Amino acid sequence: MSRGSSVGRIRARNQRRILEAAEKEFDRHGFGGARMQRIADRAGLPKANIHYYFRNKLALYRAVLDGVVAMWNEAFDRISADDDPAEALAAYIRAKMDYSRTRPAAARIFTGEIMRGAPHLKDYLRGDLRNWFGERTEVIQHWVDSGRMDAVDPHHLVFLIWSATQHYADYDAQISALYGKAKLTRADYDAAADSLVKIILKGCGLEPK
Repeated sequence: MSRGSSVGRIRARNQRRILEAAEKEFDRHGFGGARMQRIADRAGLPKANIHYYFRNKLALYRAVLDGVVAMWNEAFDRISADDDPAEALAAYIRAKMDYSRTRPAAARIFTGEIMRGAPHLKDYLRGDLRNWFGERTEVIQHWVDSGRMDAVDPHHLVFLIWSATQHYADYDAQISALYGKAKLTRADYDAAADSLVKIILKGCGLEPK
């Protein structure tokens, strides 16, 4: 084993621990209330290590946000006009629901940033995300134009998928209370995903597979 590969693994492991700790800290305290020392304590690393990998709190916060949007976009990155619209949309809905189950803190951090006017994401929203969004909606519009699904507005369809799946991360405490549970289970999320797939696909004139 080379020294370089060993150092690379240590670096990747430490960065992962820092980002996981930062996600919890930013979710609980927001950007303004988050403290680098608490992040270091959560990660089990000296505070100096945090600053070695991330220059300051803002750099770390942006890294967390970058990870969130990369995770979400990846689930819908590879759709094409040749795909079956029912299968592609259902897969995206299920992936987004799974992220709400497994990474609710990340989802809430993104929501909080948007609710504050996206001070640290404005360039991304107007640049990369807008381009990504345009490419995805073009594919959906192709499905509409070719008669493979009903004539729905692609933009509002994607907004609907985002809002419906995000709800289970942002309002998990409310949903759990209404179900009379301390915490939603994997089965609850799977059932919710099944319902959203059926409702959204039926609204597009598609039959869930």
